[in-house]
Amino acid sequence: MLHDQKAINKSDFMKTLDFAIITPSYAPDFKRCQLLSWSIKEFVSPSVNHYIIVDRRDLPLFSQLEGPNTKILTVESLLPWWIQRIPFSKNGWLSLKTLPIRNWIIQQMVKIAVAQYIETDVLIFVDSDTTFVRPFNLQSLIRDGKVRLFKEPPYDIETNLNGHKTANHLLSIPNLNSPPFGYIGNIITWRRDNVLKLYKKLESISGKSWIETLASSWHLSEYVLYGVFVDHFLNQESGHYHDAEKISYEYWLHQPMSDEQLENFFAEIPSQHVAVMISSKAGISVEQYQSLLKGVSKANTALCK
Repeated sequence: MLHDQKAINKSDFMKTLDFAIITPSYAPDFKRCQLLSWSIKEFVSPSVNHYIIVDRRDLPLFSQLEGPNTKILTVESLLPWWIQRIPFSKNGWLSLKTLPIRNWIIQQMVKIAVAQYIETDVLIFVDSDTTFVRPFNLQSLIRDGKVRLFKEPPYDIETNLNGHKTANHLLSIPNLNSPPFGYIGNIITWRRDNVLKLYKKLESISGKSWIETLASSWHLSEYVLYGVFVDHFLNQESGHYHDAEKISYEYWLHQPMSDEQLENFFAEIPSQHVAVMISSKAGISVEQYQSLLKGVSKANTALCK
């Protein structure tokens, strides 16, 4: 009997996994998201469904991007009835079971909630200020049946530390003195079955629904919470392998680049990076770099032919 169970587990482990790309966005990032949508069709294989999650009020704008493989979901459709946006508020949500919820926390919760609605094996989170610039086969995220989990060496950054403190509290893990590992980045991959296990773990500890548990948090990092849960509780049974190498070339500063700096940025994209990310908080309009980005993309496409 034990031998048969091992055979079943091995069969499940080696099955072909399917993918979905998830992108939360909002009206000010529409042009960036439009560029991302174009790049997914241009560079990502095999063909994959791209789910864009926006507030209900932004649905008419983003519906322009809808197509055979591009689906638009609303934040409100992923949340329970007892969480509602506060009228005329940009950042606040009313909760009938907790204190009011910051918009930042809602963004994290929605990424975790999406596993209830999208039944694909691998969820790939790509922010709307990211654009693919090279051909990218999603199967490259799989090694021996395991899914890539981005995990950097320990580093001391406030967002990372706060995210770990919250994750440790929610998962009833003692806080460690050493700097924690980093799980935050771009093009982040989760296994859907692990997210469902995370729901159950949160509920077994808090005695409440997982979403009510998260809604009560002041600080939250969805990537840290998932990474800590997977590494602490699932470990070798997680179906993940760790990878610290970034596959997106990033600009995180909250200050714009000059035209010359933008040209240098795109000229210096490392060969192993399949995408670029220019933070929407940098104050750089899409129009300033779109031609550079498409020029690099066209050149990379030509090299692959």
